[in-house]
Amino acid sequence: MRNPSLPLAVTLGEPAGIGPDITLMAWSRRMREGLPAFYVLGDADLLQKRAQRLNLNVPIKQVEPGDTVEVFNDALPVVPVAIGLDDLPGEPVPGSGKAVVKSIEQAVEDVRSGVASAVVTNPISKKVLYDAGFTYPGHTEFLGALAAKFEGGWRQAVMLLAGPDMLVVPVTVHIPLKDVPSALTRELIVSTAKIVTRDLQERFGIADPHLAICGLNPHAGENGTMGREEVEIIAPAIDELKAAGITATGPHPADTLFHERARETYDCALAMYHDQALVPVKTVAFDEAVNATLGLPFVRTSPDHGTAFSLAGTGKARSTSFEAAVRLAAALADPRTID
Repeated sequence: MRNPSLPLAVTLGEPAGIGPDITLMAWSRRMREGLPAFYVLGDADLLQKRAQRLNLNVPIKQVEPGDTVEVFNDALPVVPVAIGLDDLPGEPVPGSGKAVVKSIEQAVEDVRSGVASAVVTNPISKKVLYDAGFTYPGHTEFLGALAAKFEGGWRQAVMLLAGPDMLVVPVTVHIPLKDVPSALTRELIVSTAKIVTRDLQERFGIADPHLAICGLNPHAGENGTMGREEVEIIAPAIDELKAAGITATGPHPADTLFHERARETYDCALAMYHDQALVPVKTVAFDEAVNATLGLPFVRTSPDHGTAFSLAGTGKARSTSFEAAVRLAAALADPRTID
């Protein structure tokens, strides 16, 4: 169990996006929202300039990794991993990509070394990272690779979207829609479901998680007349999960699985591709949803939105999803606090 008295490590995120904005806003609302202590792995000067641009009275204090909790009530603690980043809201600079990656790596290392209790990541721009040589499809896959720092070998990282009344996992994540049918396998569904079950038990305190498994095709394939994936891949995976003692049902038509009454019948839905999972979550709980990564030996959460370049520096961004991510990270780091 992680030490709940440790602060959360918040990553820099894309400097030209709303990551700096929502971090500053959240700190300014820390007392009213009852937020646990966190520090930013970033650039103190950039955050100070963004605070001034947003007319936020947020003192910034550059600190060492172990000197953050006592600072948090009076100033936003910043551990420098980058210096001299330009404050250019909405104008991403290719050279910032290396600093963004370094911030993520350092946050994971801080948890591994016992400096932080969990990682909260700010939104990234994949284009900027790709231009800097980043080779992973996204945060989730990169964090799976970084898990090798805790223990040898790559770990399957599973994306969980958590809203106030909804938990959804996409089985395939950052791949083109045309590639989903070939990437979807019985083995992938089973391994994903087992990770979800374990983490719902150990971190969310759900003793016997009920998983609702979506179909891939319209109407869950209509018994094979509208696609064979349900018959040949998804149903056999569900049978294997049941044989392993996991409560799993389906394949369910995705278009009837996310309304209020349907959500009362399961703890977590497993969708077959990215948008099948994210569309209902963002429709029902756009401002409150959180992205959490399961299957890792450390806790990681993130606001469930992107960089929003058009809102950066305008004061129009909302920090509610970031605040929810901070609260969930602290709760998962200490499962005793979960209701």
